[in-house]
Amino acid sequence: MNEEPGAVAVSWHALSVEETILKLRRNENLTTVGLTDNEASQLMAEYGPNKMAEKERETIWQKIWAQVANVLVCILVIVAAVSAARAIVEEYQKKPDPVVILTSWIQLGLITLVITVNTTIGIVQEGSAEKAAEALKNMLSADARVIRNGIEKMIPSVDVVPGEIVILGLGDRIPADIRIFSTSNLACSEAALTGESVPIDKTTPAIEIPKGVNAEQIPLGDRHNMCFSATLVSQGTGIGIVIATGDHTQIGTINKLVSSVEKKKTNVLEQIDKVSKLLAVLIVIASTFTFFIAKFRADQSYFDAVSTALVCCVAMIPEGLEAIVTLTYAWAVTNMAKINAIIRALPAVETLGSVTVICSDKTGTLTQNIMSLTCFVTTNARYKFDVNSLNRDVTNFVRDDSYQAKRAEHAADKSFSDVIQGGANSGNLRKGQLNSSNHYAIGSTDIEPTGSVTTKVSDPTPFPDGSSPTFEFIQAGLEGGVLCSKCVLGQNGTREGEIGNPTEISILRAAYFSGMDIENLKKVSPLVAEVPFSSEYKFMATVHESEGDDYVVHCKGAPDRMVQMCNTQAKNGVLTDLEPIDADYWLEEIAILSSHGLRVLALTRANISKRAVNKGDNLGPEFINGRPEGSWLTMVGLCAIMDPPRKECVQAIKEAKGAGVRVAMITGDHKDTAIAIGRELGIVDEQYSSAVTGPQLDEMSDEEMKQVVMENNVFARASPQNKLRIVKALQEQKQIASMTGDGVNDAPALKAADMGVAMGLEGTDVAREASEMVLADDNFATIVAAVKEGRVVWDNLRKVLLVNTPINNAQGMSVLFGLLFGLKESPISPIQVLYSNLICAITLGFVSAIEPAEEGLMEMAPRRIGKKLIGRFLLLRILLCTFTLTSLVVGSAFWLKSYNADPSTLYKWCYRSVPRDPADCLLKDGFEPENTQAGDVEYYLEDIRAIAFNTLDFGAIAVTLSARFSYLSSFHPRIFRGNKYAWYSVMIVAALQLITTHVPGLNRVIFQMRGMDGRQYLITFVCMILVFIVMEIEKVVRSSLKSKGYDTNDTEYGVFDNETTVTTTETTTTSTTTTTKTYKKLLPKGASRLNLATLQK
Repeated sequence: MNEEPGAVAVSWHALSVEETILKLRRNENLTTVGLTDNEASQLMAEYGPNKMAEKERETIWQKIWAQVANVLVCILVIVAAVSAARAIVEEYQKKPDPVVILTSWIQLGLITLVITVNTTIGIVQEGSAEKAAEALKNMLSADARVIRNGIEKMIPSVDVVPGEIVILGLGDRIPADIRIFSTSNLACSEAALTGESVPIDKTTPAIEIPKGVNAEQIPLGDRHNMCFSATLVSQGTGIGIVIATGDHTQIGTINKLVSSVEKKKTNVLEQIDKVSKLLAVLIVIASTFTFFIAKFRADQSYFDAVSTALVCCVAMIPEGLEAIVTLTYAWAVTNMAKINAIIRALPAVETLGSVTVICSDKTGTLTQNIMSLTCFVTTNARYKFDVNSLNRDVTNFVRDDSYQAKRAEHAADKSFSDVIQGGANSGNLRKGQLNSSNHYAIGSTDIEPTGSVTTKVSDPTPFPDGSSPTFEFIQAGLEGGVLCSKCVLGQNGTREGEIGNPTEISILRAAYFSGMDIENLKKVSPLVAEVPFSSEYKFMATVHESEGDDYVVHCKGAPDRMVQMCNTQAKNGVLTDLEPIDADYWLEEIAILSSHGLRVLALTRANISKRAVNKGDNLGPEFINGRPEGSWLTMVGLCAIMDPPRKECVQAIKEAKGAGVRVAMITGDHKDTAIAIGRELGIVDEQYSSAVTGPQLDEMSDEEMKQVVMENNVFARASPQNKLRIVKALQEQKQIASMTGDGVNDAPALKAADMGVAMGLEGTDVAREASEMVLADDNFATIVAAVKEGRVVWDNLRKVLLVNTPINNAQGMSVLFGLLFGLKESPISPIQVLYSNLICAITLGFVSAIEPAEEGLMEMAPRRIGKKLIGRFLLLRILLCTFTLTSLVVGSAFWLKSYNADPSTLYKWCYRSVPRDPADCLLKDGFEPENTQAGDVEYYLEDIRAIAFNTLDFGAIAVTLSARFSYLSSFHPRIFRGNKYAWYSVMIVAALQLITTHVPGLNRVIFQMRGMDGRQYLITFVCMILVFIVMEIEKVVRSSLKSKGYDTNDTEYGVFDNETTVTTTETTTTSTTTTTKTYKKLLPKGASRLNLATLQK
């Protein structure tokens, strides 16, 4: 054990005050005189200031360099430099060409703009990086009240050192981790650290550690003699000794875990980085070929050949691809925010599409976080209550004798006491609480039914099964729960403004939504006297005025206690018809309801002479349980209470299952309660029929954990430490795990998970900052909706590649093959190339990225981590599209050229406004020759560039419209629905094509082309239609292959995907065998590799 004062390895909570002082190497009188100034200075020099270490931040220049330091940007810079050089060289020619100068400078400007935009987008998106450490620092105290030199004084909290004596008062923020030695009703709110909303009462004795248990495994909430840095004093006062400061505190440890997280880059952007390097090689090869063809086949000068090669180079560079991917993520983030899923880190978007397991908290996420009466049980019937109804009507109650009518399977053969102790009515304490959250819990009991419980024959009185009772019946049954209560119902039956125990309030809420006027009921039956509730006897009783000669006594409490105090029961729930109590029936009903995870509260009543009670009497428990006649109450019925599942979560879990995503529930509740909720939600089924508890997990080895997490969907009585082990075990089993959390001590688990999800309503700032996604509504259904959006993003990014990549490739290949097949000049000018890259990425590329989800997307298995965007079939589609587009662009040029009298010669158009000698143009193949030896020249190089340019961009429109649907045909009215921006994009591109082609000056000077005639447009649209038809035929072929079992979705691993070889050691009872296994890389960059054993502490 490390015995240094600042080390958290010392189990300070297990030490007495005297042992603590000894460990700190301080004097015996430390608690009275505190440290001296000299001692404090020495300790400050040894341990440093009481603040958390800060992570070094990147400068703006480092951020810019990170964005531009890649191969493609380097190539663009070279092209820009060559463009500038060409413009400068042309300036110094004897007869400079103003068109060449202008277009060169424009090319330089466009390239600079592309680099600037991409860099700016990248830096802005990284602005959402880690802020968790800042959130933690803001939680720290500013000042502390200490005892120095025997004198009480205020000092800055940063000056607090180990061994300091700190005085705590109401409202103080605790400056460091402190071992308490004096308290006066001290309680601290540790929700920010432990997630527990109830303040923790503080004591001074050392915590007793059970045999065989590591003292460090005691949860923070159970360390009642400790106060922790950054938590708040919610009541009372106390004095303690500082045992840890700065990074050595519990919250400082979390800060180190949060701050040390590797900066994440999306898997897609990593892939693009790798593709960029491959493209760079291909671009260099293609450009080199283009140079040699231009020089030696087209007979261009060296400078012109270099320029032509650079056109090919620029054409193939996907300048806007990284920007469009980043903007795609931004669009997805915006869409997710609309459904209350706040994405904090871009990698989360793609990780969502790979999630295989969602580990969710129960309370408030899977459930409504509102304790609700779900069923009222009488001697012969069950009246089920619609907890989701917002109407105030008695029809919310419906008799349903099949509802929870038998014990749950796991409790079928258990004794009554065993069922109770393992269920929601157990009095066992939750971690971090000195009292049970269920005030009416059944404690350890020896009560058992005295005989076999006979199955009751269905009795249709007073209301048949499936019908609703009368208002009078429900009011008579529930009025005891309304009158025997000091709780205040929230506004309009909600939680807003409610006061009191949630279990009791559930009865008031049911009464309210069944149409009862609660305030009027209290007025007509005023309170006479009461027996206040106490956890010792676990009931509450009130005496009320009535119209008769007697007072009415209402008593509600723990059901086992109430059964023992009753001698009669309301037959069929009718108060005017009493019969002897059937105690065994009621005990069995309590066991049945408990086995299904329901809290049970018994309502009883009796009449008593008005002479026996005086108004305002302070009655004791003996008024109920100490009467001479013994049992004297009448059992009215049992209230079955639970925090019901969110209605939308049932469908969300069903959808998740259909998508191959497993849902696991992690809760601090009892095992039976967790199983019952899990069964209602569909989490518990035949395959995952049981549950495992936190204490059981604590006893398991890592190997056992790995097996358990694959066999169970429900984890009950779980702690934040259990969450972390569950995440790690799932990841070891090659699962992509999402984990929810709300407390500060959930931060390591949120960081370790592939997808950390924090609560937006109930969660802490640190939990939110440590997560990748925040649920603004704390609703599980939002996670499933976000998973769907994550899949949509991946699907759409593949569509972006199918649109953008062939366009880029076709531009470069058109230059190369145009020259190869005999053209003397590039069929596409440099400005046309840059324009097509930008306009197609901004319009066609982006609208491909915002397509809505296709049918069947959530019926597919989760995408595997390590999968490449470009799989086998997508690569084939890209190659097919590139080939088709390139063939038609080059083909359209030669098609148009064939209309010239001499198709073998291509003439340039020279401009009369340029003071040139016609001979100069003739050297470059002519000056507007109307008559050549072969005849009239109808189409010039500028016409060829016009048709090639338009064939390319209108062909891109065809590709985009076909790519909108991966499998469904675009020859369908659906093409006009779903994404209105697709058609806006088409109209914009078409309009810009007309403008750039026909606006004088813009077409000839900038884009180096002429306006097109009808024949050219006919050729262009024929080519556009051919592109569309080819892509649609490819869909038909692919769908046919899919129906035959081929993996046309690229879901399986292939040659393009990551593989990692790992060495594992398997230990058996007889030997240790080292084996080498090859499996696919499942964790994306940035996923946690935190040491499981270390964090388990």
